[in-house]
Amino acid sequence: MLQRLSIQHYAIIDELELVLSPKMNVITGETGAGKSILMGALSLILGERADSSVISSNGKDGGTQKCIVEGQFDIAGRSDIREWLRAQELDEEAELVIRREIAPSGKSRAFINDTPVLLSQLQQVCSFLVDLHQQFDNQEISETDFQRTVIDALAANQTLRQEYASVFSLWQQHRKEGEEMLRTKQQFDREADYNRFQYQELADAGFRPNELEDIAAELKLMSHAEGIKAMLDKTCMELEGNDQPIVQQLKSLLNQLAPYNTMHPALPAIYERLAAAQVEIKDIAGDLDHLAQQVHFDPEKNEQYNERLSLGYKLQKKHGVQSTDELIAIQTGLEEKLQAVLHIDEAIRANEIKTKELYDKAEALAKQIHASRKKQVKPLEDHVNALLVRVGMPNARLKVELTPTELHATGADNVEFLFNANIPAGSNLKQASFQPVRKVASGGELSRLMLCIKSLVAASVDLPTLIFDEIDTGISGEAARQVGAIMQELASKRQVVCITHQPQIAGRADTHFFVYKQIEGDRVVSHIRQLTKEERITTIAQMLSGEKPTAAALQNAREMVMN
Repeated sequence: MLQRLSIQHYAIIDELELVLSPKMNVITGETGAGKSILMGALSLILGERADSSVISSNGKDGGTQKCIVEGQFDIAGRSDIREWLRAQELDEEAELVIRREIAPSGKSRAFINDTPVLLSQLQQVCSFLVDLHQQFDNQEISETDFQRTVIDALAANQTLRQEYASVFSLWQQHRKEGEEMLRTKQQFDREADYNRFQYQELADAGFRPNELEDIAAELKLMSHAEGIKAMLDKTCMELEGNDQPIVQQLKSLLNQLAPYNTMHPALPAIYERLAAAQVEIKDIAGDLDHLAQQVHFDPEKNEQYNERLSLGYKLQKKHGVQSTDELIAIQTGLEEKLQAVLHIDEAIRANEIKTKELYDKAEALAKQIHASRKKQVKPLEDHVNALLVRVGMPNARLKVELTPTELHATGADNVEFLFNANIPAGSNLKQASFQPVRKVASGGELSRLMLCIKSLVAASVDLPTLIFDEIDTGISGEAARQVGAIMQELASKRQVVCITHQPQIAGRADTHFFVYKQIEGDRVVSHIRQLTKEERITTIAQMLSGEKPTAAALQNAREMVMN
């Protein structure tokens, strides 16, 4: 429920504040006094976009102060709003304060309980709080989505619709996955023979990791085997095998040095180093001899290596790679593709089964939704048609048509509101011609039809504040009186705010606000104030008969207010 609305520096409003009744509030005033401006300011905290043009340019500050619109809502008992606040990590309090600020530069900021929020968040939370209906919103009644929402609200289909939407979404997802699998299978089938040939070619080659690189190194060694062996033999001979081998020379030197080993403190260490060198060189000579025995040229192996290397290089060039490991990776990938061909049929069958299960479940839920909608068709028609009589349209009739369709996002049927404004009393409704509302209803008829429908929906939807901006345009007399009565009935369960020019509606209010303009210096400023009972009587009398109301108008106004 909207408890308080304050506005600063918006259009011709310097500053004003409304403290609203929890029941029926009406706002009246002369044309151009600022009633629509008031609704424009309210729309800012409901998440509408704004720019710097909304800032008052004729104020005392010359338009240099920011525009601020703030609404205070009572959310006691609203678990849905509290849950949303928790989900958004916003403060939970008994009251919800929404503020919108627009700087002279046009920069806009939004706050919920003093925490900055995005405009989308503002729109989300306000969808729980307020239903703002303006004159141009009458066209909404012609839209299929609105018509479906109305009948689903009356049928309490929200939970069922959510379950259906989830199943329908999964069904679509699995259906798309199945289509993708079939396309993949077709692609696999087209490529299978070629992939099988390529895989078999690599499998027959049977390369081990790093094999080609090892073979290249081995061939390089083999091509220089004669020179390497000669060098190894010569080095080994110099170390240990000729007439004066280095090893023998070192041993002789050690023998000559040994008698003097204790005569100088530095000699033992040098002796040990020389002895170690002699042992190390002897070992090196042995290793060189062993290596020389292994190095030799093998013509048969050389041929095998060259053939293997030629095959490897050919496959590397074919696949555009540079190493053995890359060839093995390609072989592994081809094997996986061939395995996928074997498994995709099984995956397609499993997906078909799951898709069928989801379709059957969605279809069953759609039938439940259709059945619950169908139950509401006649009660909706009867209630709306009875209300149409009350609002001065005795010959008008609404007909709700449910047409079966394929499964779609909201069920398996379309909802269409049909209308005829001129059916004489006692006529056979089955023979009457009905057309879609969007084709045959006038603006005034749409306005009253919307009010009748919203008065029914409000009882089914937890929407505490209903705001009507001059939707009573084009009616008067008894019809206006009945519109006021319907709004008053709505206000017994919901907070209603109504901008009106109709005295019959204004007389129904629990709280009456009057919007007026004043010239202050060289500026025109809009103000609003709550009227006392006597002021209400005078204002309503003026709405009935003009600036100087007659005694009869005053008496009529008094009866409206008192009753």
